[in-house]
Amino acid sequence: MKMIEGGVCAAKGFTAAGVHCGIRKNKTKRDIALIYSERNAAAAAVYTTNLVKGAPLAVTKNHISDGYAQAIICNSGNANTCNTGGEQLAEDTCKLLAEELSLKASDIVVASTGVIGLPMDIEPFKVGIPLLHKALGNNSAEAAEGIMTTDTRLKEVAVSFEIDGVECRIGGIAKGSGMIHPNMATMLVFITSDCAISPAMLQKALSGDIAETFNMISIDGDTSTNDMVCVLANGMAGNKLIDSEGEAFNAFMKALNTVSVYLCRRIAGDGEGATKLLECKVDGAADKQTAKTVAKSVICSSLTKAAMFGADANWGRVLCAIGYSGAPVDVHKIGVSFKSKAGEVEVCRNGEGVEFSEDLAKKVLTESEIEILVSLNDGDCSSTAWGCDLTYDYVKINGDYRT
Repeated sequence: MKMIEGGVCAAKGFTAAGVHCGIRKNKTKRDIALIYSERNAAAAAVYTTNLVKGAPLAVTKNHISDGYAQAIICNSGNANTCNTGGEQLAEDTCKLLAEELSLKASDIVVASTGVIGLPMDIEPFKVGIPLLHKALGNNSAEAAEGIMTTDTRLKEVAVSFEIDGVECRIGGIAKGSGMIHPNMATMLVFITSDCAISPAMLQKALSGDIAETFNMISIDGDTSTNDMVCVLANGMAGNKLIDSEGEAFNAFMKALNTVSVYLCRRIAGDGEGATKLLECKVDGAADKQTAKTVAKSVICSSLTKAAMFGADANWGRVLCAIGYSGAPVDVHKIGVSFKSKAGEVEVCRNGEGVEFSEDLAKKVLTESEIEILVSLNDGDCSSTAWGCDLTYDYVKINGDYRT
């Protein structure tokens, strides 16, 4: 497997575009994106667990109930949530795109992100859809820009890998900066592949992957209303169809996981107002669920996040988060270290503090990527979660987000 260029356009048969259509007031910002496959593709998706769901999610879930789709359209700037006629608007958007691209409306995934509860109508889509069609090409970056809200950087990746000697590719784009909290989905992620895989196995791969990737991110504890992870696989690589578990399925899962982990790190590192990517690695757990629970609790702790912002090696906040996590751990066995490219410093052993250099700790925690290493010393299971520091700018961004 190797990293390649191209994002969602790296796989054979996929093109993309991103333009400004008038949803955002700022005409310099792209606010709508399109991803298109030459062939109808196997489709799989996971959706937010928030009971308040954006209208596009219901439409998409219905459209891909047969396991197939050929295009994805997504706008930013308005979430199409809690609006009268929201589902009809999403359906009308798909109908417009279907007419433009000569597709069936039921083969279109529709998504939306932005402010909740604002009025929204079809007019911007009437403007934007022809522009998107005209702009289709090797434009993954433009599509990634079109789905951004408070994101400060592009999130795209692609890899190539082999299945039975046939080169396959998988790539993705994502948006996510705020309202990011575990238990799927809490961001928008669109992944494309030219691998031949059945809809059932594609859904199995995605559902299995998110448990260890996108469900292990937290920025602010808020689970969004509109978000999903969607994968399209059009089979144009020419490999033998993956319709059961085995070596080929495992190779696809490994490539999917590589793409997912990369995007997880990009999302977590670009949290609203963030200055640091935090990665909590838990090992020595008695079981997988304990490891995941501990990792999530640490990464979600506002006090830990604030300490990381201040480069303060306040390891007691890590133990505190473990203690209220609900995980069955022996607190007298826990070890904690902080690590970055500046070095590593052990701060806790067997549930108690150890002497350490505050100067070294400050250097370690001043870096932009920090690992929080937790050893439970009670088994051989492990897990990783991703988050970011909590800064003054997070409050500034969200204090006037709507206005």
